[in-house]
Amino acid sequence: MTSLVQLIHPQWGRRVARVSGDRLDILESPSAYSIARFALEDDRALIDLVSSAASSQSVSYDEVYVGSSDWSLLPAFDHPDEPARCLVAGTGLTHMASAANRQAMHEQEKDGGDDEVLTDSMRMFRWGVEGGRPDPGTIGVAPEWFYKGPGSIVRAHGDSLDVPSYADDGGEEPEIAGCYLIDDDGTPRRLGFAIGNEFADHVMEKKNYLYLAPSKLRDCALGPELVLDGDFGDVHGTVHIERGDDTIWSRTIVTGEANMSHSLANLEHHHFKYAIHRRPGDAHIHFYGADGFSFGEGVALENGDVMTVAWEGFGRALRNPLRIDADPDPFVPVLPV
Repeated sequence: MTSLVQLIHPQWGRRVARVSGDRLDILESPSAYSIARFALEDDRALIDLVSSAASSQSVSYDEVYVGSSDWSLLPAFDHPDEPARCLVAGTGLTHMASAANRQAMHEQEKDGGDDEVLTDSMRMFRWGVEGGRPDPGTIGVAPEWFYKGPGSIVRAHGDSLDVPSYADDGGEEPEIAGCYLIDDDGTPRRLGFAIGNEFADHVMEKKNYLYLAPSKLRDCALGPELVLDGDFGDVHGTVHIERGDDTIWSRTIVTGEANMSHSLANLEHHHFKYAIHRRPGDAHIHFYGADGFSFGEGVALENGDVMTVAWEGFGRALRNPLRIDADPDPFVPVLPV
């Protein structure tokens, strides 16, 4: 497995590092984005460039991971110069469990009979089952798509994920995200995959499925590692919630194409079919969906709870505490120029 992490130092600034067991080999490039751009300009495979790059320094991964080093982790991928040129988005209803959770949240009352009443969410999921895995090179049914925000919403391992004052809730969504840049010809290029916590406001969404869009406008977390050669076929993992010294909830999770109603190629096509998503130089972080989350099993997260997401074959686990803004929601006035 070939993985990169992004680091920052108070004196030397940003660097990208190659994971080498319990060591991080510091490379001269300031970011994963910039080393990928260099690979494209040099017409080399990114993984070959990273594997052969000389390291100027090596630091303890353990110390960086637990926060006891002068080096700090950044999100595994971003646009280092212009965060607004990193679009964070995702696709939902890609896993059976996610569709079942959404159906339960939005289920309509049955009209006195025994016939199942399907929500729009379950109908869309079934479309994916029927047409989300087309033959290679052909176009299947479109998945659900949502926008999360620009790159400034992305947090690193160890950073807090915030529940703002206007929110109803905040809860983890353990996923894997694809990390992309658009080359000079407008072609999407996938650098690799990273563990993600897509994080959303499920209480707001449960009120009405039309609140899905604003419920997604929240922080998210990515990392610690950008895995360049990850196998997205059949991925197994765990997610758990810690409250103080106790684990209050945990479960095993699965993702990858073997466990999804859409192929990866179909998800990527329906994101990048839009010309505005193929602007040269832009970066994209795209979440592929979740198999399960604590809210679906009746857990309400509290301030200070720690969310941990781990996927086998995708590097060290991603841990983030929850931070709730308990202040009253202020009115935002709009003033004339």
